[in-house]
Amino acid sequence: MTAYRYRPFAVLAAVLGLVLVASDAKAQTPLPQDAQIQADVSKALDSKRFKNVRAAVQNGIVTLTGTVDLYSAKEDADNKAHHRRNVKGVQNLIEVDGPVVEDATLRNRLAEKLTYDRVGYGTTAFNAFTIGVQNGVVTLGGIAYGPMDKDSAISLVSNFPGVKDVVDNIEVAPVSQMDDHIRLATARAVYGAPQLNKYAIDPAKPIRITVVNGNVTLSGVVDNQGDKDVANIKASGVPGVFKVINNLRVESPAQEKEK
Repeated sequence: MTAYRYRPFAVLAAVLGLVLVASDAKAQTPLPQDAQIQADVSKALDSKRFKNVRAAVQNGIVTLTGTVDLYSAKEDADNKAHHRRNVKGVQNLIEVDGPVVEDATLRNRLAEKLTYDRVGYGTTAFNAFTIGVQNGVVTLGGIAYGPMDKDSAISLVSNFPGVKDVVDNIEVAPVSQMDDHIRLATARAVYGAPQLNKYAIDPAKPIRITVVNGNVTLSGVVDNQGDKDVANIKASGVPGVFKVINNLRVESPAQEKEK
């Protein structure tokens, strides 16, 4: 009687086992379209930039492996794979090879490049970016005047040798006619001061002016405390300015001697 009583449960367990095995087998079996996806992705990555990149596909998920020379190539490979038909997701395991650059050196080089980025477009003084580097991973922060300024900064960093990854924490200043008026008026007031006119000549030593909802932030490096104070006074006197945050740094004597 005991054996007979538990027999239905044994049968049920066996049936459930078969269902689980069948489900697992189904999950493991590649979809018919996987081969087509892999062919499409491989074709999209057929260039010198991706010569060491490999793509594998299972159930619509693309896994990218291998190495590239620049971080931008890793991002481009990801975007190209994402835009193939029937792709459900992309796992990007590509490693950025290229040269190894010491963090402080990399940060200084990037800071110099960003200083001159978009010179001639009239927005350079209105961008204030921060740069952090750890083990080749670059974190960008600060305020960009507009989306194009932000995109340009990220593109510059992504294409720089030695950069292994990019973390984008840049904020774009909100669109505001009032803020635009304050930006121009503050730039005229600050750079128009005879003592500060020199900072408008060399983009390597600008006074950055960012404006968000009437609040002005001054950043950059000036030669002395007097220049910092004059910039603060000039910005504070602009009509419509609610508050001035003076983050200007005074160049140290040691820095001055190195030049």
